[in-house]
Amino acid sequence: MPDNEDTRLHRTIIAGVDGSPAGARALRWAVSEAGRRGGEVHAITVRERDELLPGTSFAIQPHGRRPVADEATERAHLHSQVLAAGGEGVPVTETVVTGDPATELIKASADADLLVVGSHGHGPLSEVLLGSAAADCVRHAQCPVVLIPAASLR
Repeated sequence: MPDNEDTRLHRTIIAGVDGSPAGARALRWAVSEAGRRGGEVHAITVRERDELLPGTSFAIQPHGRRPVADEATERAHLHSQVLAAGGEGVPVTETVVTGDPATELIKASADADLLVVGSHGHGPLSEVLLGSAAADCVRHAQCPVVLIPAASLR
């Protein structure tokens, strides 16, 4: 029996989880959509590299490094967000990678049917509030992208 095109869509969904309310909403939406489609979710958190800050920031960060959560902390936080998203019966893979969030999510989109990320806002300032990672994903992802706002539109 041939697959109905609708049932083949969005079987592998990447959800970018950054710890923000919009990221949590994106994960919940992805889990719900995967449940409807009989798909799976790959929840990805991207840790920033622990690197030296530009010279102008030494007054703010006297040790010259941006505070970055360790990988174990990030994994624990991601796991708690996956549990909060629910979706019993929906397979969810949890991944923490180190790098630039947009670059890593775009790379992951090559093997996905859908990429879901949170945005920071909507309306006249949406270009400014979208966030650079979300904007880059919209421009460069290799699959369709769904943007989830931080707060519901009323």
